[in-house]
Amino acid sequence: MIDVRPFQQLGGAHHGWLNARHHFSFAEYHDPARMNWGTLRVWNDDEIAPHSGFPKHPHRDMEIITYVREGAITHEDSLGNRGRTEAGDVQVMSAGSGVAHSEYNLEDQTTRIFQIWITPNQFGLPPSWGAKPFPRGERAGAFVTLASGQAEDRDALPIRADARVVAATLQAGQSTHYHLGKGRQAYLVAAAGRFEVNGVTAEARDGVAIRDEEVLTFTALADTELVLVDLA
Repeated sequence: MIDVRPFQQLGGAHHGWLNARHHFSFAEYHDPARMNWGTLRVWNDDEIAPHSGFPKHPHRDMEIITYVREGAITHEDSLGNRGRTEAGDVQVMSAGSGVAHSEYNLEDQTTRIFQIWITPNQFGLPPSWGAKPFPRGERAGAFVTLASGQAEDRDALPIRADARVVAATLQAGQSTHYHLGKGRQAYLVAAAGRFEVNGVTAEARDGVAIRDEEVLTFTALADTELVLVDLA
């Protein structure tokens, strides 16, 4: 089953400094049919104006992955962490027993991010934060694991969830595969491009909800940047 959710049909909000689209119910947007996809609770497509951002606010027991599409985001939290994550790179915050953080675009250009929240399978643990570069060129033609709760994914940022966040870049006409496996589900968004997955076409920023498909075959119809969450 592959369900394409067109970008223009997503919920959203425009706050001047923030233009957000919500793949699932979030803040003032509520759709009882789109509360989550397995343990995936939030996928927000955010555009943050220059020299603005999210002031300090708290989180608890949530895995929060930020994928930077354009620009950069600067993180600061109550643990004393501070870091700047650039386009193509990823940061992960395990909120655990509780943490407060801010996320600002200190750049002179608009920053565009995917913000992904996954419900953890471990609760009440000490919070943590980390970031890592994942050059787009190193994911050319095949998926690379960015964040994972699986012990074998040693090069990925760790999360406390039975999930993986993976990404690939494909040139127009190029194909690749992803083995999802039996009983797993996925949610997929292209940061850019146009593609087919198992014969179903989707555009950049559309949501693609997948289940009961053990192997996914992707073909790029234009140069494409894919981000996929693999979930129990």
